Amino acid sequence: MTTPSTSVGDAAAALSGNLQLPPLRTLDDFILGSARFQLPNLKDFEKWGNRVVKNLLYYQTNYFLLFLTIYVLMIFFNPSKIVTGLLVQAIIIAVIWQFFSGKSKNKFIASRLTGGNAAEQNAQQKWYILAGALLGGYLLLHLLSAVLLTIFTVLLPISLTFIHASLRLRNIKNKLTNSIESFAPSTPMGSLLDALNVRAEGVFN
Repeated sequence: MTTPSTSVGDAAAALSGNLQLPPLRTLDDFILGSARFQLPNLKDFEKWGNRVVKNLLYYQTNYFLLFLTIYVLMIFFNPSKIVTGLLVQAIIIAVIWQFFSGKSKNKFIASRLTGGNAAEQNAQQKWYILAGALLGGYLLLHLLSAVLLTIFTVLLPISLTFIHASLRLRNIKNKLTNSIESFAPSTPMGSLLDALNVRAEGVFN
């Protein structure tokens, strides 16, 4: 009989084995000489979205490299601020998760129905959540620059990726490659878009 941890590990191994990263596109194709850019038709969201999705699939290795480069540079130049900002955000997320978790709601309902020790435990838990909220708020205000820098580090590559995918016109090679790779093993970006239920309409659109 297999244990849950073994099953999870096997599933993760199978998933990683089925994913294949497409080749890195040249700089000339990505952003230099042969690259053509044009503002999308902001009134035609379907065509705009189709262009974005197709470019995300075609240039995904370049985008992953862009993400990695920006993260490495930001951590290299501001290591303490990045780590501090991540810790503060982790504390805030933990407090919010604890406050809105189903377990806390169940304890609150149980305390209302039964009273006694459950009510005391619920009151005690409220003090812990309040203390965590105050600590998170203090750290957020005191270390606001570190938190903002961390958020900026996350949003910058996402913004650059979306701008490039929106402006980059698809050429024949892009369209043919998308068509061929639709029959190839799944890619990381393709799996992510599938998880988000995002799909492009037609190969040559």
